Amino acid sequence: MTPLTSTADHVARTITAMAGAGAVARDDQLAAVQALVDDRRRVLVVQATGWGKSAVYWAATAALRAQGHGPTLVVSPLLALMRDQVSAATRAGLRSATINSTNADEWGAVFDQMANDTLDVLLISPERLASASFASRIEALAGGIGLLVVDEAHCISDWGFDFRPDYQRIAKVLLNTNAPVLATTATANMRVCVDVGTQLGNDTLTLRGDLTRTSLRLGVVAGLSRVERFAWVHDRLGALEGSGIVYAQTVADANLLTAFLDDQGHNVAAYTGAHDSDHRQRVESLLRDNAVKAVVATSALGMGYDKPDLAFVIHVGSPSSPVAYYQQVGRAGRAIDDAVAVLLPSEADDALWNYFATAGIPDPAKVDVLLAAMSSDEPMSTQSLEAATGFRRSKIDAMLSVLHVDGAVERRSPGWVATGADWVFDADKYATLREVRATEEALMRSYARGEACLEGFLRQALDDATDGVCGRCSVCTGTSVAGTVSLDSATVETASLWLRSRDTIIEPRKMWPPKSAGRKGRIVGAVQGRAVMFGADTSFNDVVTAVQATHPSEADVEACVAACLATLGRWRSSWDARPVAVSFVASRRTGQLARRVATGVAAAGKLPLVEAFRLDGPRPSVNVASAVRVGELVPSLQLIDGVELSGPVLVIDDRYSTGWTMTVAAALLRDAGASAVLPLVLTQTP
Repeated sequence: MTPLTSTADHVARTITAMAGAGAVARDDQLAAVQALVDDRRRVLVVQATGWGKSAVYWAATAALRAQGHGPTLVVSPLLALMRDQVSAATRAGLRSATINSTNADEWGAVFDQMANDTLDVLLISPERLASASFASRIEALAGGIGLLVVDEAHCISDWGFDFRPDYQRIAKVLLNTNAPVLATTATANMRVCVDVGTQLGNDTLTLRGDLTRTSLRLGVVAGLSRVERFAWVHDRLGALEGSGIVYAQTVADANLLTAFLDDQGHNVAAYTGAHDSDHRQRVESLLRDNAVKAVVATSALGMGYDKPDLAFVIHVGSPSSPVAYYQQVGRAGRAIDDAVAVLLPSEADDALWNYFATAGIPDPAKVDVLLAAMSSDEPMSTQSLEAATGFRRSKIDAMLSVLHVDGAVERRSPGWVATGADWVFDADKYATLREVRATEEALMRSYARGEACLEGFLRQALDDATDGVCGRCSVCTGTSVAGTVSLDSATVETASLWLRSRDTIIEPRKMWPPKSAGRKGRIVGAVQGRAVMFGADTSFNDVVTAVQATHPSEADVEACVAACLATLGRWRSSWDARPVAVSFVASRRTGQLARRVATGVAAAGKLPLVEAFRLDGPRPSVNVASAVRVGELVPSLQLIDGVELSGPVLVIDDRYSTGWTMTVAAALLRDAGASAVLPLVLTQTP
């Protein structure tokens, strides 16, 4: 083989190896590689999805390795993206390996390969940098690398749509390298570009291109209820060409929609962060091989997944930002001339956006409590911190993530220690962040209303200077990009009946938390229960109305009773024995709803209604640690004097969130003689 003598030669060979004979490098691809290799600069590349950003770092790696420089270190945020990058590196003739949460048994061998200079590329996940020992090991390697690549670099920025505190540690751990640095993203507006460029350094070269995707036709179908969205996807899947991704906003919705489509005869698979790595990898392969019609996914299958012939993307519910939406629809139409992306906005979008917009912002008062509870000498686990502070574990994890990046805490096995560094709440930054998020949400609402050319709207949201309308989207053409938008009433009825026939299983709590007001050890209480619906399920509008009302009407109560009886009819086949009585948990929030529903259920089943509980004292706290919740529930929820039971008892409540109210109630009923407690609730809240 003729030796390659110039950077351009390496670029040409890499492009040919990855894209096939006849492929030619783009001008900015060559410019980026030359800046990295010849000028040893730091470069930020902002280009459309499918543009070929990975070809830049593989070509630069090949050129730098040929010059005798060390291997490339790639920081990549997603396992799916890592797997695609390993495959691409192999096509480019490079030796690569990964270090992530799924292959800890291989880390030693990979580090040995790095030490022996037998690897060209090492890919790591940013979460690994949260470990002080791992970060120090990587930092030691950083002095010998030839190139640092930060993929999906918008994750570094507080202003990026998918900011990750662990990802920002890159700047603190790795960016002191003398090697050239490449940061890439498809989804950065000017604010994000400036922020990332600042973190990379003042001499950063930014190469920003046209974000237009001529192969992609965008559409919006607004005004559909949840039932109608399910029906629409069912109706359209059979008509759409090729295979694609259907995005749902939550894990629960992804699993539910997958089950519905599967029951209707569609060849689909679910993909969420709750699935293990083997499952996700298997589903990625099925989709890539067109062995399924669609994958129903959360944002876990978003950034970086590469299937060149992906033909469609459907969103059941809106992402909170046009930037995030552009990232996800960009999975489609990379190597085909015609692909479609359809948004089905949801009436529940706003509530979901509000939750995620504030989830990562620390409460300074709670941070002070957390830091005060932490020792600088002895590591404390999140379980210990939960007991010490009374905060829920998810809230503690979120605070620790921010504090770790800010240097106020550090991970030290088997937990966390305070560093002693002062931590100051940056009120201005977080206020601005809230404003930015609110602006992005308003933009997404506007997009969903279809007020202007959809592609032009996304380009403008990403500060792309390209003018003009696309002429392809549903707004420009006045027609649906996915065929008819009308829904047959029978299809909607099918979806409605199916949704109303799905029960949510409630798993009982297993162990009492520490300091639970006299309760300890293994819980003897409820068996596996059922919820009529999950969240505010609009297929149960009458039940939703009753649960949300202060004084529900008799008609709404009757609807709740009917829904409960339908659930019981499906559930009873798994009972060891039929209940001998019905009880209920009174609510300070919805008054007599649980009592009224229990009365109706008891009458229908010809069973006695047992009023077993009284409420004493103030309402127990919510959004607190389990120990705090139980500690307040035990004295607050008590048996009425003289209650004696035998046999199984059905207990009805309106809502089920943490499960501790039902757990305490069930334990009390068991204390009173019940042989089993069967929980039935109207809704399990997310």
